[in-house]
Amino acid sequence: MTSSDKPKGCVMCAAVASPDAAESLVVHIGAHCFILMNLYPYSSGHVMVTPRRHVGRLADATPEELQEMMALTRRLETVLGEVYKPDGMNIGMNLGRSAGAGVADHIHLHLVPRWVGDSNFMSVVAETRVIPEDPLEACHRLRVFFKG
Repeated sequence: MTSSDKPKGCVMCAAVASPDAAESLVVHIGAHCFILMNLYPYSSGHVMVTPRRHVGRLADATPEELQEMMALTRRLETVLGEVYKPDGMNIGMNLGRSAGAGVADHIHLHLVPRWVGDSNFMSVVAETRVIPEDPLEACHRLRVFFKG
């Protein structure tokens, strides 16, 4: 897919098209996938791994995209563990709007650090999001682990 084929309004495609912008939340760009901070995180360090190519279904992803998604996820598990020292981690995908995907037509895998007693339930119970770290600050904090 060329840049002219990318759907207008896809936040994933827009992010990878302007990774050097001051407000960019892109942590790392690989050969087939990239890492992006979640703009509306459930916890500090909430990142997403997504193909660079606009792809809406796992079935449409190439073997190379899927392999790099898992390799980056594995690396992030280690990096997030070192940086945030969570007690656990949620890792998963929401495929389709009805499944909770905020961006339903560009697949992405979430990694969400978790701690015993964290306030993740606030989004469900009180319709309130508690974000202890700005996503842009988190992005700068994680980029150093993917340089060179």
